Amino acid sequence: MPVYQRRTRVAAPLERVWEFHSDISGLEALTPEWMGLEVGAVRTPDVDDETGELVVGTEIELSMRPFGVGPRQQWVSRIIAREERETTAWFRDDMVGGPFRKWVHTHRFAADGDETIIEDRVEYELPLGPLGGVAGVFGGVGLEPMFRDRHKRTKLAVED
Repeated sequence: MPVYQRRTRVAAPLERVWEFHSDISGLEALTPEWMGLEVGAVRTPDVDDETGELVVGTEIELSMRPFGVGPRQQWVSRIIAREERETTAWFRDDMVGGPFRKWVHTHRFAADGDETIIEDRVEYELPLGPLGGVAGVFGGVGLEPMFRDRHKRTKLAVED
């Protein structure tokens, strides 16, 4: 299965970076406009929770229409694991429904003095059976611009 990874150093403390990434508003702020993201619904395990915090069991209904071309792609993401410690934090989401056969995205954050190392790791499988498997080797080429932009947006949002 193909894996995409990207790591960036951010000049901001772990607490600030973690807070930004663990909220639905962070997801919206991180997604490039050209993706045409719309958040349809956010369901948390605690029906009274309206904080927007991405906790284990949260499901997010999204739709995207990259570059405004073609039909909107529906996507349901689910937070399946989450851990916060003094110097590290991470969460993992998977795709319950959407354009990939498989999508597991691990978001890791590690304090390094007053800075934070961000690492995204995505394990994915493209649709179309064996043809998708062959094309999956090149999938990172398509993911790179999106994650480069996400990391740039993180810097703009959290650095002083």
